[in-house]
Amino acid sequence: MCGRYASFEPPEAIARLFRTTGAPPNVAPSWNVAPGRQALVVRRHPQTGERHLDLLQWGLLPHWVKEGAAAPRPINARAETVARLPLFRDAFARRRALVPAQAFYEWQRTEKGSKQPYAIARRDGETLAFAGLWEGWRGPEGEVVRSFAIVVTAANATMAPIHDRMPVIVEGADWPLWLGEIEGDAAALLRPAPGGLLRAWPVATRVNRTAEDDASLLAPVAGG
Repeated sequence: MCGRYASFEPPEAIARLFRTTGAPPNVAPSWNVAPGRQALVVRRHPQTGERHLDLLQWGLLPHWVKEGAAAPRPINARAETVARLPLFRDAFARRRALVPAQAFYEWQRTEKGSKQPYAIARRDGETLAFAGLWEGWRGPEGEVVRSFAIVVTAANATMAPIHDRMPVIVEGADWPLWLGEIEGDAAALLRPAPGGLLRAWPVATRVNRTAEDDASLLAPVAGG
């Protein structure tokens, strides 16, 4: 799964990287983005077809849900079932997105039964682009909630010693296909990242607490 990640690049830099249109949203950097929070998402605008960089809430709320407060809000969608499960299939077909991140976290279970957190990032230091889905829900009083989930798949060689799942990472050449800007088989992109793409290192357990949010969360520690 993917339940925590870091997104600290300035929105202006992310907008340039993904070539989005319009003014980027104003959001503070975060080294500990948690479910339920607002985060940067690149999506194709449903009216104009242009790429937009927007703030969406992490935890997918499908447009057809009647009672938003009581609805489950999954943060991840499994690559193996995303195209057929009612919860995700419409968003997969029509509302795919990219979620920029500079790193993500995963927890490895140790022999003592505790969990050691790891940070994972690209070896080249570039921004990650997770495969995402987005939804727009309108409540009975007219309120609008725009939300997203991250698609996850089986772990690659780097991730397997830590956890059996990982987010789907979309390379730049495939962004147009994933966003629906060109025709093609988007499901073919739902695969583990190449083994040499990522690096992983143990970090302090401070990251377990969502209130902790500073650059030192990514500092390596002994362990793992």
